[in-house]
Amino acid sequence: MTDSPLLPYHQRAGARMLGNQGSTLLTYGDVPGEYRAGLDDAILFDCTDRGMVKVSGADALEFLHRITSCEVHSLKVGQGCAGLLLDGKGKVQQMFDLARTGEQSFDLSTPPGQAPGLVSALDMYLFAEAVELSDESDKHLPIEMVGSHAGSVLGSVLGEVPEALRFHFEDVQSDWGDLRVTNVPVMGVAGWRMDGAPDCILALWETLATSGAMPGGLVARDCLRVEMVYPLWGVDVDDTIYPQEARLESAFSLTKGCYIGQEVVAKIDTYGGLNKRLMPLRVDHDDPVEIGTRLWRELDGEWRDLGVVTSWAYSFALDCGVVLAYVKRKHQDVGTTFRLGDGPACVTLVQEPIRDQ
Repeated sequence: MTDSPLLPYHQRAGARMLGNQGSTLLTYGDVPGEYRAGLDDAILFDCTDRGMVKVSGADALEFLHRITSCEVHSLKVGQGCAGLLLDGKGKVQQMFDLARTGEQSFDLSTPPGQAPGLVSALDMYLFAEAVELSDESDKHLPIEMVGSHAGSVLGSVLGEVPEALRFHFEDVQSDWGDLRVTNVPVMGVAGWRMDGAPDCILALWETLATSGAMPGGLVARDCLRVEMVYPLWGVDVDDTIYPQEARLESAFSLTKGCYIGQEVVAKIDTYGGLNKRLMPLRVDHDDPVEIGTRLWRELDGEWRDLGVVTSWAYSFALDCGVVLAYVKRKHQDVGTTFRLGDGPACVTLVQEPIRDQ
């Protein structure tokens, strides 16, 4: 992994980095302030470690429509959507945000480190189609901003804000160079993704940070996303998970016709039958909970393993720790309590959305 082009700014500002590797920003030192900015003002996140796959060629549109969960045919240039690549059993193999950049060209923004795998996975389904795949992660250096005032901050810097329709984007000329500005969900809430060349992104970050947006890191990001039950690839989602288990209903179509895994996804939607679902649970202490901790519940005098923790964060809304965990069906009612692992601590399913409590 290469260093973020924003690393000089992070270092000057005294940010705490994960493992001193300069790759993941934890916090600038004021997690409560960063969290509040993500709700009531505007917070900036360094997402320059995301990857990007370009799909182009005379058959690119038909190819992507045929194999991915996306309704690609309906997209116009300048529009996009969340998408998935499933396997034949309907389980998630890849997650991405798709943007139609031309009549036969698409950019797929991926979670960190996933672009090479997505290229390989797509290539498996190529036969005689006129389609070119390329990993262009080195040209994809996005930053994201969210909060109730994020749009006004962006407008004050760029002069205007692009149309605020989800996954719609505009390529704009800024004082620092070409930018792509996209309306995307950021930690489960409508926000903005800005993408450009390294010098452009650094200059934009610095300008936004002096124009009302507060730089933030992983700790505040997790606080915000866990309260919104917003799953991450490689954390809450992997290739053993069905989309509906991870609350990814917005990333697949039930009307466009056949694609890989479509029959399974449609059957789950029609008949139900999910064995588990990602749920938020209140922890009875503030200490971090280890990922992979099992949830146990006593039934008829026997302790049963009924779930597993995938994420932990502190919830400022509830003033305690909160975990995301896959909880088995018939045990998902609000107020249901489980034992955490082998210890005395407990977790309790809470009502959603958490911030309204």
